Amino acid sequence: MKKPKRKTVLVTGFTVFLLLMLGFSVFFFLNFNTASVSGPSMEPTLKNGRRLLFTRAYWLVGDIRKNDIIVFTSPEDPKESVIKRVAGLPGDKIDPLNAPNDWGLARGPFTVPEGTFYVLGDNAEVSEDSRDFGPLPKDLVRGKVVILGSSESVAANR
Repeated sequence: MKKPKRKTVLVTGFTVFLLLMLGFSVFFFLNFNTASVSGPSMEPTLKNGRRLLFTRAYWLVGDIRKNDIIVFTSPEDPKESVIKRVAGLPGDKIDPLNAPNDWGLARGPFTVPEGTFYVLGDNAEVSEDSRDFGPLPKDLVRGKVVILGSSESVAANR
């Protein structure tokens, strides 16, 4: 009686390379996203049309800290994403000039409540930020910006 032949799978270097690339692609797709700057509220740091790479993989890039740029869902329009700089973490005191608009100067510094971030645009004159809508709940944060892309490719397509 003849034994059935066993097929052996030949794993080549190219196969390993393709599997690694597939794994990297899935990892990147699940942990990173892009956003585009729209408007002047983050100028001069971020100009209109600039592309950004952001992530929620904080274990990879570190927790959100003061002065980080974040992308979050607008508290006023859930379909809109907003890009701002973190000016205060929970427990931080915000100076009266940057406190929420409904916070009286006589009340002294504003303290960022637990479970929120205080965000400001770099271009204070035109930015709609925590001074207008108050502290940002952490659950609205979509991620921390890790790479600032160039806007030249966007400008060339206009």
